[in-house]
Amino acid sequence: MSTIDLKLLIWRQKNSDSLGDFETHVLKDISTDMSFLEMLDVLNEKLTKDGMEPVAFDHDCREGICGMCGAVVNGVAHGPEKETTLCQLHMRKFASGDTLVIEPFRSRAFPIKKDLMVDRSSLDRIIQAGGYVSVNTGGAIDGNTTPVSTETAELAMDAAACIGCGACVASCPNGAAMLFTGAKISQLSLLPQGHAERKQRATAMVAQMDKEGFGYCSNERECEAVCPKGISISSIARMNREYLKGVFFGR
Repeated sequence: MSTIDLKLLIWRQKNSDSLGDFETHVLKDISTDMSFLEMLDVLNEKLTKDGMEPVAFDHDCREGICGMCGAVVNGVAHGPEKETTLCQLHMRKFASGDTLVIEPFRSRAFPIKKDLMVDRSSLDRIIQAGGYVSVNTGGAIDGNTTPVSTETAELAMDAAACIGCGACVASCPNGAAMLFTGAKISQLSLLPQGHAERKQRATAMVAQMDKEGFGYCSNERECEAVCPKGISISSIARMNREYLKGVFFGR
């Protein structure tokens, strides 16, 4: 079994009202088969044995599905591996002797709760602002009687792949949530079941996004580069079109 030694500079912060700072730890003989979160588990076991408080970090499924985990590793949200969540990032991507700087997703709309944990409920409120799909499609068979082209279905599924992790916000120099919001608007506006409320949905979600304090897109494409699900910035263009339709043509 291959192992590596690491030096960690990890962010520690008691709560959103206190000041934080980096704490240095050295880990030896870390298996390269471990995931990044398993490495943090090892660190927390060591801290607990030493009588210190373990590092707080978000996690749930550890399968790259739920969107709970997330941290910035050496300046990159979710770490160096493309289209991979932090829980699916394995330690074989690093070399023995590496120094890893680990910090939380930083955004005005993501207040730090503790250490690497941030409050991402602002993303939930954007989704809530979009409301529900009111079209009654019946069961699966009835819903499938509405023809949808393969291309449109694929685009909708690509947008629906967004897990709401917030990496796009953390990587954007403006702290924008437009890739996330664009994906959520796109997945419904592309399909016929979402057409009824598409205009009001877009205007309501964009208004909530602005209310939460997110920044604006300046086409840096950092969001697209770090998205673990490979969401395209074409979703942002689609969101802008849907928003303009809602503003100028109403419901």
